[in-house]
Amino acid sequence: MDSVVDRYSKDIITVGQIVTEDPRKAEIFRKYDIDFCCGGKQPLAQACREKGLDVTKVQEELTSIDSSPADRQQQYDQWQVDFLADYIVNVHHSYLRENIPLILELSDKIGRVHGENHPEAIEIARLFAEAAVDLQQHLVKEEQELFPYIKKLQQAAQSGEDINKSPYASATEKLLTYEEEHEEVGGILKQIRLLSNNFKLPDDVCNTYRVTYAKLDEFEQDIHQHIHLENNILFPGALDLERHSQS
Repeated sequence: MDSVVDRYSKDIITVGQIVTEDPRKAEIFRKYDIDFCCGGKQPLAQACREKGLDVTKVQEELTSIDSSPADRQQQYDQWQVDFLADYIVNVHHSYLRENIPLILELSDKIGRVHGENHPEAIEIARLFAEAAVDLQQHLVKEEQELFPYIKKLQQAAQSGEDINKSPYASATEKLLTYEEEHEEVGGILKQIRLLSNNFKLPDDVCNTYRVTYAKLDEFEQDIHQHIHLENNILFPGALDLERHSQS
């Protein structure tokens, strides 16, 4: 039987699969700035090569986590897709709706107050405002179109009834559109991290600047987990149910 390190060494397992099987390992990927959400379909070895990382060292850190038992509550891949969709709305969509207005206010303020000495603050405020608009539209589409359809798929699978025709010309193509929107937002947040030098505070700034950077860092981490749950677990699960309903 292959060891976990041997398994990671193969160009088969992806970073998304690793986090799906054990969400605790997301922290290792965050440490090395390896994208496990939008880039979750990338094999571990390839992700390490692109970052110039020692793949053996990363493998060893990943396997070290296996010595302690995983939290059963975090095994999202064991959840039914309708329950996972509700979890995403109740946890991640709620987080976004609560924090987007706050961060918009904070980032706008540091741009106005500190923009002369730190022009990156102005650009960060602009980029976050762009991401906020995209995300707010994205949440509405998920809650009004996509997630209700996913729940119908789960209900049909449980009852044995035929699902009504998909509301999409192609569910696969529709999900790819959602993934592309995820990539756009992820790209904007990556730009913000680069502009902020990984949220490193300048020496001459106020507490509002400190709070803004802390909230942006927290926001990005939540988005990564949010996108991972959708791209790597919810969407593949929905497609499996749809294929089963059409067979």
